[in-house]
Amino acid sequence: MSPRQKQLSLELGSPPPSTFENFFVAANRESVQRLRELPGLVAREQATDRLIYLWGEIGSGRTHLLHAVCDAALHTGLNCRYLSPHHALSDFMFDPSCQIYTVDDVELLDEARQIAVFSLYNEVRAHVRCALVVAGGLAPRAMPVREDLRTRLGWGLVYQVESLSDEDKMAALLQAARERGLQLSPEIPHWLVTRHYRDMPSLMALLDALDTYSLERKRAVTLPLLREMFAEFRE
Repeated sequence: MSPRQKQLSLELGSPPPSTFENFFVAANRESVQRLRELPGLVAREQATDRLIYLWGEIGSGRTHLLHAVCDAALHTGLNCRYLSPHHALSDFMFDPSCQIYTVDDVELLDEARQIAVFSLYNEVRAHVRCALVVAGGLAPRAMPVREDLRTRLGWGLVYQVESLSDEDKMAALLQAARERGLQLSPEIPHWLVTRHYRDMPSLMALLDALDTYSLERKRAVTLPLLREMFAEFRE
């Protein structure tokens, strides 16, 4: 990384953490409210639904919600563990000192990790001060996982995470821009959503790239600047 890139990186800082506050709820009000309340209920040993499965298409916000649960858990004084196919098998083992577990992309886990998640379901169910939130791309019955794990996915609450409409995506981009201190005119989110990637992770990555590009050139974020950035990327 060049000195100029390092300086720019320091100016930008890290992307905002995934929290409930910066999740664009849209049609997911019930599931988000349930997840938001979960850590506090677990801490007070009042949670009646401690097993939750979220499913939805890529870019619907499943991963954001899992990280938001962990963020809320930490603010409640609980230990939370985020798990994905990239984590070591040992990370999937039940630990009495951890109260909330979140598992992402469950259908992409290998057999050993699927067995470990199956065991987590049993352990969490047996410990009243624990909860488990699992996310995948399909409804439980359609999941390409071990039969015993597929059964467990439907044990508790099941929510489909609804993807955002184009209008919701534009509003979410404007909200994310405000959180970054970035002023966007309404035509920029419209241009991004209707002409380029339509999933939220890609749109947020484009927003970060635009933020970086404008800082590098010390220019305001305008539609001509956005078009210039894409033209440069294509070269």
